[in-house]
Amino acid sequence: MLVVVTPHGPASVHLHSVEKPRAALVLGHGAAGGVNSRDLVAATGAANSQGITVALVEQPYRVAGRRAPAPAHQLDAAWIAAVDFLRAGELRGLPLIAGGRSLGARVACRLCLAFPLQPARRTPAPSRLPELDAVSVPLLVVQGARDPFGIPPAGARRTVVEVQGDHSLRTDVDAVGAAVGDWLRILL
Repeated sequence: MLVVVTPHGPASVHLHSVEKPRAALVLGHGAAGGVNSRDLVAATGAANSQGITVALVEQPYRVAGRRAPAPAHQLDAAWIAAVDFLRAGELRGLPLIAGGRSLGARVACRLCLAFPLQPARRTPAPSRLPELDAVSVPLLVVQGARDPFGIPPAGARRTVVEVQGDHSLRTDVDAVGAAVGDWLRILL
């Protein structure tokens, strides 16, 4: 595990290296979960099997033991600090793919596991689809078919794969891993 100094406290990076990596995948966790969620583990395995080193970034609020996520600007700043640290060190020179689960997907927005399209509120809230539409590189969204936060549509650069389950993506982690593996194989 690596410790990264960020503007909002230390972040942890759990590195899953492969011999002679051809690329790197940096993944962030969800709001209430850590880097050991089943879908992140499945994505890590799928990437490692394709010769891709994976770095799982644990945000400073989680490292500090807090359950409530930090504000978006703090999450973004910590994420950028962690990625800059990795690009200057362990992941230097490797093509980089960024992604995450739920909240981590919103921060990274490239490989999205359970992207929270519609905020969880009882009153109507604006869709987060513009966040996905703003991505100008190939994007994967793996979403549970019964996700209460909604399912974004596929787009010109956006591949959407629905798997059995809800927002947790626990029902069929093999399908999550397969979707990630297939997309990475095509991407690289």
